[in-house]
Amino acid sequence: MEVLFIMYAIEMKADAMLPRERLRDLGAEHLSNQELLSILLRTGTKATPVLEVANQILKNLDSLADFQHLSLQELQQINGIGYVKSIEIKAMIELAKRISKAEYIQKERIMSSERLARKMMLELSDQKQEHLVAIYLDTQNRIIEQRTIFIGSVRRSIAEPREILYYACKNMATSVIIVHNHPSGSPEPSENDLRFTQKIKRSCEDIGIICLDHIVIGKYQYYSFREETDVL
Repeated sequence: MEVLFIMYAIEMKADAMLPRERLRDLGAEHLSNQELLSILLRTGTKATPVLEVANQILKNLDSLADFQHLSLQELQQINGIGYVKSIEIKAMIELAKRISKAEYIQKERIMSSERLARKMMLELSDQKQEHLVAIYLDTQNRIIEQRTIFIGSVRRSIAEPREILYYACKNMATSVIIVHNHPSGSPEPSENDLRFTQKIKRSCEDIGIICLDHIVIGKYQYYSFREETDVL
C-alpha cells in the first residue's frame, strides 16, 4: 500500500504576524497600543495570551495618559501582571517621561507659553505639593537650565526672587520663565500669585533680566500671566 505525502506551504498573512515581527518588519509606529504593550509584557498566563492581557489593561483606562497614574498595587490586580512586571511597567513609564523631557530641554527654543505649559503639565499636574520651577534661557530663548527652586511645605509656600535670580546670574541667563503648580488642580491664580509675579518682574528688571512669563499649572489647564494679563 502506497502512502502519498502531499507537500504544501502555509502562507502567513501580515495580520497573523506576532507583534515583535511586525515591529521588526513595519516599524514601531505601525503597531497598535495593544501590540506595543504586549511586547513590553512579553508573556501572558497559561489561560490568557499576552495580547489579551494587554487588551485588558488598556480597556480599564479612559485614555492612554491614565496609564502613568496606575500604582504598583493597581497593576498587580490585573490578571497576568505580577510584582516583577508591575515594576518593569512603572520603570518603562518613567523612562518614557524622562526621554520626552530630555528631548524638549536639549537646545529647545521656547516659542510659546502654551507649548511650554503642556510640557510642564506632564511634570507637575499630579504633584501633591506645590513646586516652583525656574527655566533659564539664553538670548535665543534656548533652555540653559530647568531648576526646581522649592517644594512647598506647611511653613513655606512661596519662593523668594533672590533664590531664582541667583541661578539666573550663575547661568548668565538673559530671561527666565517661572512655573508653579496648584495641587488643587485649578490653574486660577491667587492674589499671592499676582503679587509674586509683580515682585519677580521688578527684581528681574533691577538686574537686567527679562521675566518672560509666570505659568500656573493645573490638572488639565494652565494660566499664563503673559497671555492673560498685562503684568508682564
